[in-house]
Amino acid sequence: MDSHDSAQKVTVLVLAASRAGPEDAVAALQDKSHKCLVEIDGEIMLERVVREIAASRYAGDIHVSIEREDILRQIPLVARMMDEGRVHFISAGDNLFASITAAAETIDNPYPLVVSTGDNALHTTEMFDHFCAEILAKKPDAAVGMTPAATILEAYPDGKRAFHELKDGGWSSCNLYAASSAKAVDAAKVFQTGGQFGKRPIRILKAFGLPVMLMYKFRLATIHGLADYLSKRWGITLKIISMPFADAPIDVDNPGDFTRTEAILQKRRSS
Repeated sequence: MDSHDSAQKVTVLVLAASRAGPEDAVAALQDKSHKCLVEIDGEIMLERVVREIAASRYAGDIHVSIEREDILRQIPLVARMMDEGRVHFISAGDNLFASITAAAETIDNPYPLVVSTGDNALHTTEMFDHFCAEILAKKPDAAVGMTPAATILEAYPDGKRAFHELKDGGWSSCNLYAASSAKAVDAAKVFQTGGQFGKRPIRILKAFGLPVMLMYKFRLATIHGLADYLSKRWGITLKIISMPFADAPIDVDNPGDFTRTEAILQKRRSS
């Protein structure tokens, strides 16, 4: 048995539904129904995401959360993997939390569940492997992948990214989450308002309460200190997985991101 077979597997959920549909600025670039269906550097974005995850030694079944199965069937590689039983359609909920909950309730033996998104065009198998290796070694109830600002700024000194500034410096979310139980999935309720906490601090107050908002606003805690506080509050172990990859937090939220991401992919290919 090789190491690929003997590695512990995780169940993967890729969130690919579109809240804005064709009105999404990225989808509109190529007249698509979903931004994850746009071609970027010659490959459909969702196909790229699924392909990189599928190559991971830790990836078991991959479930894609989207509005309808026929949307996935438009992507040849994904359709083929569906026929092979490796990729599965799962009906999306009204928001991120509803989609994760629906998936956890629908999938047989869903845990450990690793959640990614369909616009993580720069995520690689190596990044996914790093995150999975960490959660399987540390065995937290829940985990969030974050990259230190210093790592990002070293690679992209001109990058105008909004960081979560805390006592131990800036951090940026990588859109990688893990849950090992239904109780851990319940903690994802904080995303019912849609996430994007850095851009809208009032959402931090609504989702996490006043103490966390104050710790965040006045940089009173490190990222791990904040996770420890939430662990006690929620009665679970929440771990921050530090991701040493400058590209991991870059997703395709708008046309500017699309251009930047495509340029990075072209550079990777040429090197």
